Amino acid sequence: MNADFKDFKHKELSEKFIEVFYKVYNNLGYGFLEKVYENALMVEFKRTDIPAAPQSPIKVTYEGEIIGEYYADILIDNKIIVEIKAARQLAEEHEAQLLNYLKATDIEVGLLFNFGPKPEIKRKAFDNKRKFNRLKM
Repeated sequence: MNADFKDFKHKELSEKFIEVFYKVYNNLGYGFLEKVYENALMVEFKRTDIPAAPQSPIKVTYEGEIIGEYYADILIDNKIIVEIKAARQLAEEHEAQLLNYLKATDIEVGLLFNFGPKPEIKRKAFDNKRKFNRLKM
């Protein structure tokens, strides 16, 4: 993850979520299923007044047509997609999955959290201007 947060889109919201992630990780540790971590995160979001919705349906479009739907583990304030993993370590395909979700929607920021043996965080961004240009090609 880039150490320089000053230019990140939705920086404050991302930072709050990262704090919540570490709080949940420090309390629960490693070894639960993803759903347990999702539920714990939602408890903390409610306590800290972070607007978040679990299992939010998001439509995937291709050249203006809806071609599928997936469910974001958590959608924060309709601005950040959160993908939760409980794997030994994050893999390239986990990052690709989140990046594809961003490419296929109008949401520009994604956070990938792994509740593995050691906590891992990846942040992905895909600017909507780039999406618009890519879709016009």
